[in-house]
Order: sequence, then C-alpha cells, then structure tokens
Amino acid sequence: MGQLLHKLQEVDREQKRRGSKLKALATFPDLDLLPPELSLTVLSNLNATDLCLAACVWQSLANDEILWQGLCRSNWGYVTAYKRSHSQGFSFRRLYLQLDEATLTFNADYSMGIDYFVKHNLVEDCADEIAKFFHTTHRIHWVNKREFLKNRRDVLDKLVLLQNFENQFLPNALRQFFGEIHAPNDRSAYLSDLVEKFSERFCACNPHLGLSKESVFVVCFSLILLSVDLGSPNVKNKMSKREFIRNTRRAADGISDDFAGHLYDNIYLIGHIAPEV
Repeated sequence: MGQLLHKLQEVDREQKRRGSKLKALATFPDLDLLPPELSLTVLSNLNATDLCLAACVWQSLANDEILWQGLCRSNWGYVTAYKRSHSQGFSFRRLYLQLDEATLTFNADYSMGIDYFVKHNLVEDCADEIAKFFHTTHRIHWVNKREFLKNRRDVLDKLVLLQNFENQFLPNALRQFFGEIHAPNDRSAYLSDLVEKFSERFCACNPHLGLSKESVFVVCFSLILLSVDLGSPNVKNKMSKREFIRNTRRAADGISDDFAGHLYDNIYLIGHIAPEV
C-alpha cells in the first residue's frame, strides 16, 4: 500500500512539473509586442534553422537583415559577396542560403565547391580572396581544404601570409599553423614545403629572435618527430630530454640548451604538433 501511494505521489509531481512547463510556454511573450531591439536580441540567439521556423510566427522580425548578416559573418567572416551588401536588392538571408549550399558542396567535393563559390559570385577566383575566405571560416572541412591547398599553391602562399606568429613560442606557433593548414598524413615533399613556408613566416614575424630560416626548419622537424615519439604507444624507448637537447644543438645553429629544453617540455606537456603526421 505504501509503495502504491509513493508511486501515485511521483506521478502527481511529474504531472505538475509538465503542467508548469506548458504554462511557461503558453505565457511566452509575443515578440511583436516587445520593442524591436529587444525582439531582435532574443532572435539573435537562434541558428539559421530555428530562425526560419520563427519566421512562421514573426515573419517580419525573423527575416530582419541584421539577424541574417550576423549569421553570415559568424559562419563566414569574409567573402567577396560582402562588398555588394549595399547594392539594391541584396539580401543577407539569400546570401546565407547560398553560402551554406556552397559550403556543403565544397565539403563533399572541393572542385565542385569552389566552382559553386565562384560561379555564384560568392568568392572571387583570386588567391587573395580565397585565402581570406579560408582564414575566416570554420565551416570548411579540413580534409577537402588540405587537398585544395595542395593543388592551389598560390592560395596556400597567401594563406601563410595571413598567419601572425609574433611573440609566440615556436611549438605553439607550429601548432597554430597546422591547425589551419593541416599537415599531410605522410612525411612527403608537401610536408617539407609546409614547414619551409612556416619557417620563413615565423622568422619574418619574430626577427628579434635572431633565428635563421634554416635553423627553424630543422627544429620544426625535430619537434614533429619528438611529438610522434612521445605520443606513440608503439615507441617503447622514448627520447629523453637530454638526448633531444644534444641532437637539436648539433643539427641547428643558434639553439641554446635552455631553449631546446623548453621545446622538449612543451611537447611533453602539451602533446602533438601535427596529429595527422
């Protein structure tokens, strides 16, 4: 009898809880009755799908250009099409739908995707414009982006120039670099090209360090190999800090024991430089 009474009490509490939720939903304010600034602030928290659904109730508010401009720029920081935003008939809502379709196409097939971007005047077929586009969006899948950059070295060069490594510790800068320009799965000539481009850019951003491009290049490969050595469960005899310092000092000019030791500590504590390698 006691168990039955307890069960009935639980059911009653659940019904009250659901009733309070329904009551809260039923009392949700009509956004048309609120000041426009407040209504737009509420709707600005929605994604594109929810905003389209909200347009079924608040069509004028949910289709406001300010909301769709925010969605465009938060997903694609820069596209050439933004330059036309003041022209007559321009719509950020329509632009969002085109950019979303183009991105899905690129992530399925980068060749078809870039054609879509160019043919619909979303991104100009110019190395500078494509590099700025890649640099400011998180929506492009890194695998297709990597394959595209391998075939468009002009875009790769411009993208490298957009990286800022000023006053960054070398291994952290290299991680940032491979976070945007992903390394190949093998230690190919393309990997060497990437490391060479990084070395040149890192030295240009940090001339006060007095490191040569050649020394940075050697150290970068040492860091990549060290991160694989320390991070791989298949390597039983891990390289010691003393061994790394000795090997790095011999291979690269201008590298002190203290600097090499800090490099080792960074890899040991933080981990991989380029997980794909």
